[in-house]
Amino acid sequence: MGILFSIPLFLIALFLLRFIYKVIWKPFRIQSAMRRQGINGPSYKLIHGSTKEAMFLKQQASKGPMELSSHDIFPRVHPNFYAWMKIYGRNFLTWNGPRPHMVISEPELAKEILSNKESMYPKIKIDGFAVKLVGDGLVMTEGEKWSKLRKIANHAFYAESLKEMFPVMVASVETMIGNWKKYEGKEVEVHHEFDLLTSEVIARTGFGSSYLEGQHIFAMLTRLGFLLFKNVDKVRVPDIIKGYKTKDDIESDEVEQSLRDSIVEILRKREDKVSKGDAQNFGNDFLGSLLAAHHAADKKNRISIDNIIDECKGFFLAGHETTGSLLTWIFLFLGIHTDWQEKARNEVFQVFGQENPKSEGLARLKIVSMIINETLRLYSPVTSLARRAKSDVRLGKYELPANMEISIPIIEFHRSQEIWGEDAHLFKPERFAEGVAKATRNNPMAFLPFGFGPRTCVGLNFASNEAKIALSMILQRFKFTLSPSYVHSPIILVTVRPQHGLPIILQPLDSMNA
Repeated sequence: MGILFSIPLFLIALFLLRFIYKVIWKPFRIQSAMRRQGINGPSYKLIHGSTKEAMFLKQQASKGPMELSSHDIFPRVHPNFYAWMKIYGRNFLTWNGPRPHMVISEPELAKEILSNKESMYPKIKIDGFAVKLVGDGLVMTEGEKWSKLRKIANHAFYAESLKEMFPVMVASVETMIGNWKKYEGKEVEVHHEFDLLTSEVIARTGFGSSYLEGQHIFAMLTRLGFLLFKNVDKVRVPDIIKGYKTKDDIESDEVEQSLRDSIVEILRKREDKVSKGDAQNFGNDFLGSLLAAHHAADKKNRISIDNIIDECKGFFLAGHETTGSLLTWIFLFLGIHTDWQEKARNEVFQVFGQENPKSEGLARLKIVSMIINETLRLYSPVTSLARRAKSDVRLGKYELPANMEISIPIIEFHRSQEIWGEDAHLFKPERFAEGVAKATRNNPMAFLPFGFGPRTCVGLNFASNEAKIALSMILQRFKFTLSPSYVHSPIILVTVRPQHGLPIILQPLDSMNA
């Protein structure tokens, strides 16, 4: 009887010891070690770390809209980083619950992390809502698995593949523009329109799927994204006690299962076509490349169904969110700066005339490229990059412990007055008139909208092509101005987006010339 009674006591004692080590002893030890190296930050609070302070700063920053006189969105979308940087310096320590998190905004240290080819700074280990949203695909995985998946993605996005996607992109934009005729002389909310456009493009080019299938998948990804960012600054019971589930956890489980079922159904349809002889292979698009790898004869190069599902999540999410965000903010700028809208339109007519864009002409759109780059600088879809120290490591003059999480706020580099000048917060596409290298004074950390180093976004040319096609075709047909009803409130929900949408006033080009 005594032995049976002592077992639960031993388990309780073991749990308490692990709790004390994880939540008290280890965080305070790391905090002391970093302070000795000159790295300070908000003091660690038991269990919560600095998340309560971060939540308060974010609530304060989002109370009202921003002025449009400046596009310095750093204090708006990362008010905690912005405030702590002013107090503690360019590098500081913060806490995600009991997990240490170092923010690094020194370009040389950021370059050392992002260009490291020895995998000393892999992606942060994700769990909970983040895993359900992006899975363990190319975006998050490491090592040999990453190399295998990157090879597949590179094949799907190489030059010839992008050419094959071109007609689909043009056709999708034509459909959207046809629907816009009902808005002529009226207000149209373009963020929603670009959401629909990019979801159709990614569904058709990457998966050969229908518009409705794509919309259903995006709706579920958007919901998971909302649940993730709703809980991002919370230290939740499931993080401390495994197995416990909140209402949001239960909902996210259901959404993820529905998402998985939808993707599996798309896979099944493609496999059925091959098994019935309706197709000779799985196809040359992204989904076809994944299925070919799944059925590969060489087991070493084979990938699982779970791998395919995670890749589909990442591809749908990144391909849709990035371009939709980019197009939205381009229209904000061109709706305000109609002189640049006219310059871009004149260039489009010089290159393509009245005809739809051709792939070989995109490289000649210099002014359009300048506008895209300046938009990416001021409203980069992704505002920070996250890594972790794989083991105890020396970074510059600092000694970092294993599993130290690291954030690189690229939004800070994009607004640096040291690099971009005193007008860094203003929209001035002429900065890029002589290319990115000249604009950044050959500082590779000054402009990071698609990342840097081995993990540079594989879909950057896809996103750029889609944005140029959509912008060119719209400029050929319409003029537009920003609606007086617009409320400037940028938020982060997967990517940077306007909280209340982006309404513009649309006018057909022929009526303006009449």
